[in-house]
Amino acid sequence: MSVEVEELVLPEALAQARERALEAGWPYAGGVTPPVAWQLVQSGQALLVDVRSGEERKFVGHVPDSLHVAWATGTALTRNPRFVRELEARLAKDGGKEALVLLLCRSGKRSALAAEAAAKAGFTSVFNVLEGFEGEIDAAGHRGGADGWRFHGLPWVQD
Repeated sequence: MSVEVEELVLPEALAQARERALEAGWPYAGGVTPPVAWQLVQSGQALLVDVRSGEERKFVGHVPDSLHVAWATGTALTRNPRFVRELEARLAKDGGKEALVLLLCRSGKRSALAAEAAAKAGFTSVFNVLEGFEGEIDAAGHRGGADGWRFHGLPWVQD
């Protein structure tokens, strides 16, 4: 467990995320780091939805038991026009638009766009997982060396 999670009670972490989102002008509930996201999922307080393409999940890896609703599909990452409807259908039995949802992509950029779309569609507690699954690209053109889900040593599997 990271120091950040140990020091923050999870509801407090979400309150801080909401406050940062307001300050930054984000239209969705906020952003949480991968360690906080994992603690929320493990404690049963949140659902993790991977918004990467099916290809990314299969070939790069994914978080066990995460839900999947692609924000974009194919190698060209064509925007999925049914994203919000598919997200709503996946979450129908888990609280629907009121569910606490954490969206995860490769670096946190697509999931931020997905969180914005979900919030505009009436989802009230949708958060972006900052840093994403692989993290930002570094000066050497690699991901995962400084941030991201895998960098933090959180659980993941690969097909």
